[in-house]
Amino acid sequence: MQGSKLYVGNLGYSVTSQELEGLFSNYGEVRQVTVIEGKGFGFVEMSSQSEAEKAKEALDGSDFKGRSLKVDEARPKSENRPSRGGQRGGYRRY
Repeated sequence: MQGSKLYVGNLGYSVTSQELEGLFSNYGEVRQVTVIEGKGFGFVEMSSQSEAEKAKEALDGSDFKGRSLKVDEARPKSENRPSRGGQRGGYRRY
């Protein structure tokens, strides 16, 4: 693991940033929490790489509010978006 920012997936849609911060604060200092509303995932930034690793090991696959969490190292934004193949405007060529 190279960074201190974690991706947290399979969240219930009602989970708040405060709840996620409370969960991760058991493993170190939480710098920032972002929950993407209506998408079921978010990001947690810990204060160090070692704290992020500790949180990932402890929480990946654990139950939180009836759902099995998916915790992994967050990837840079450029890797998160798949290519759209050059399509624009929603039109297709036939």
